[in-house]
Amino acid sequence: MKVLLAGGGTAGHINPAIAIAGYIKEMEPDAEFLFVGNRDGMEQRLVTQAGFPIRSVVITGFKRSFAPKNMVHNVKTVYYSFDSRAKAKKIIKEFNPDICIGTGGYVSGPVILAACNLGYKAVIHEQNAYPGVTNKMLAKSVDRVMLANEDAKSRFSDKAKFVLTGNPIRPAILATKHSAAKERLGLDDSKPIILSFGGSLGAECINKAMAELIARSAKDKKYYHIHAYGQQGTWMPALLKKMGVDPEHCSNLDIRQYIDNMNDCLAACDLVVSRAGAITLSEIQAKGRPAVLIPSPFVAENHQYHNAMSMVNKKAAMLIEQKDLTGEKLMETVDSMLTDKSVLEVYRRNAQKMAITDANERIYRTIKEVLAEG
Repeated sequence: MKVLLAGGGTAGHINPAIAIAGYIKEMEPDAEFLFVGNRDGMEQRLVTQAGFPIRSVVITGFKRSFAPKNMVHNVKTVYYSFDSRAKAKKIIKEFNPDICIGTGGYVSGPVILAACNLGYKAVIHEQNAYPGVTNKMLAKSVDRVMLANEDAKSRFSDKAKFVLTGNPIRPAILATKHSAAKERLGLDDSKPIILSFGGSLGAECINKAMAELIARSAKDKKYYHIHAYGQQGTWMPALLKKMGVDPEHCSNLDIRQYIDNMNDCLAACDLVVSRAGAITLSEIQAKGRPAVLIPSPFVAENHQYHNAMSMVNKKAAMLIEQKDLTGEKLMETVDSMLTDKSVLEVYRRNAQKMAITDANERIYRTIKEVLAEG
């Protein structure tokens, strides 16, 4: 099988494509792959690190204001739109894939549209509860729209062909057991464990609110904390020290820049405090972890809010909008969830009911069905 994949702009679009390719490679070792990404996108690094070849086009999105610099940008975007489609057609014809897979982001638009126009089999994968503009545009042209969240279906054209697949989840997340993870982290059952993070860059609002909760826990020892402040949150340890807290000398605090053992931290914790990115929520559901979700209001179509509401509506998580986030509000919400174990168990079970842990198999099966139709 020859597979062409297009997706980029954010890790949330790129990593699912890499996971899909990895699973197909596992099932069919002789399969050939080609990724198409934006020339300056992070996909260039991530795809190469994963060991797959990648070709490039240039594509940008439109700016909505009429400022002179934005008008110039939009003129260039129109040019890139036509140029990228022509280049995509050339790449597709040269590679001659059996199927083309789009996972979202600007780059998947011209590539998958070109594939459809040339008569190639094509599918797209939507990670979020609120679909992106690119995938909404492509939905009527492709052979299948693979959904991670059933709530997204109502936001597409009803002429599209849908299949619920879920988001690919890292094998280590699925395999790690609660007790083994606690043992590796040196934690016990004496107090609840909170895992909190705001993404690889960090989120200032989450760091500031968590600092207040962490400072309280340093004094009353009520909770264990594992918190990652991210690349842009390196000021947080200094802030905690100003608040009279030295994390290095508090046995119930693990404060660090990054979490490189997420499988252990997620398996060990009792509650997650985080943004509401699609892959993060899929992993939270896979482990059946209750969550306090603080969606970023700065993402396209406000999709993190809709992701979060999918869990909130099923009583699997609680929501704090960023505009309402304070240390006091966070402490109140966390305490309300962790004080009553029966309530926490309801959230845990509801989160687990939402989980789709065989997404790779479902995606692979969908691809094979589409190919069989040809």
